[in-house]
Amino acid sequence: MKFYQKELQLKPFNRGFHLITEAIVDAIPELESLKVGFLQVFIKHTSAGLTINENADPTVRIDFESHFNQMVPENTPYYIHTYEGPDDMPAHVKASLLGNSIQIPITDGELNLGIWQGIYLCEHRDHASGRNLVLTAFGS
Repeated sequence: MKFYQKELQLKPFNRGFHLITEAIVDAIPELESLKVGFLQVFIKHTSAGLTINENADPTVRIDFESHFNQMVPENTPYYIHTYEGPDDMPAHVKASLLGNSIQIPITDGELNLGIWQGIYLCEHRDHASGRNLVLTAFGS
């Protein structure tokens, strides 16, 4: 079994849901050496998350942002953790709902995603810096 691990710093993204599949694949070319395995992607932040969803129609990502903003609104009066602005505590809640890691099968050196699936960075802050990911590929 082989193991590869790299860190990837993404460029800063605006608030919203962003496809990052290509950036991830480009950052870990060792995927090509694996006939069968897994890629785990972990985000080292508490106010952004990761998920897998629609990669073809960009309106899906717009709808995700709209829905999450309705589901977890800013300026909620019971939030106590407001030191970093009105988007901070909602960002923590949204990140916890989505999660901080995903795992994707590797088949014949490629991510074995469905035809309409892509990896999303779910950025919940208005003014975030570049997010850091840990990419761990393993298999044979």
